[in-house]
Amino acid sequence: LPDWQMLSLFGVGAVLMRGAGCTINDLWDRDYDRKVARTASRPLAAGDISTLQSLVFLGGQLSLALCVLLCLNYYSIVLGAASLSLVVTYPLMKRITYWPQLVLGLTFNWGALLGWSAIKGSCDWSVCLPLYLSGVMWTLVYDTIYAHQDKRDDIMIGVKSTALQFKEDTKQWLSGFSLAMLLSLCVAGMNCNQTFPYYSAVAAVGAHLAHQIYTLDIDKPEDCWKKFASNRTVGILLFTGIVLGNL
Repeated sequence: LPDWQMLSLFGVGAVLMRGAGCTINDLWDRDYDRKVARTASRPLAAGDISTLQSLVFLGGQLSLALCVLLCLNYYSIVLGAASLSLVVTYPLMKRITYWPQLVLGLTFNWGALLGWSAIKGSCDWSVCLPLYLSGVMWTLVYDTIYAHQDKRDDIMIGVKSTALQFKEDTKQWLSGFSLAMLLSLCVAGMNCNQTFPYYSAVAAVGAHLAHQIYTLDIDKPEDCWKKFASNRTVGILLFTGIVLGNL
């Protein structure tokens, strides 16, 4: 079974760093957010809190996250600290590239490297890299779907995204990313001697993604949100598969 103390640390750390990323994103984008109906009510954009208050809150998030990081081994501390540059800069990417979702994937999935090193003391790259790549591909799937909610507003305010890049070819791109994700998960599993329950979970993830992409209506924001949110099922399936595979 997983080490519950380590799971708890990573759970808290994930919430803190995900939250810090959101705070940084809202700080960078407060002027853009005011012009988009879906984001105009965010606290900074709406003027409910000041920039200074946000910075103080961000300082608290990062300080608590540092406390979590310092509970890990030295290799993991250095590896975790290295992710901060991605966390700070990824909100800027939508201004300069149509691939901000790729940078988001590189940022969000750093835990694939950090989780392994926290348990093992270093990274086994034959496992960690394909696991990391699978996470990046997954992020490209769900965040491209997410970005289709705002594509009309994004065009008006000059923000870039993979949704605007792929347009009507979105489903083909999502299918390619999903295939790369599944292949990477299989490679990671083979390189750490995973067992039948793990591969069953990967197959279930593949079926879920296929249904998600096939039924997606990129021109209906409410359907995009529904499909985006359904990716929590992917996470639950994979976690369950890893645990049962190890048992």
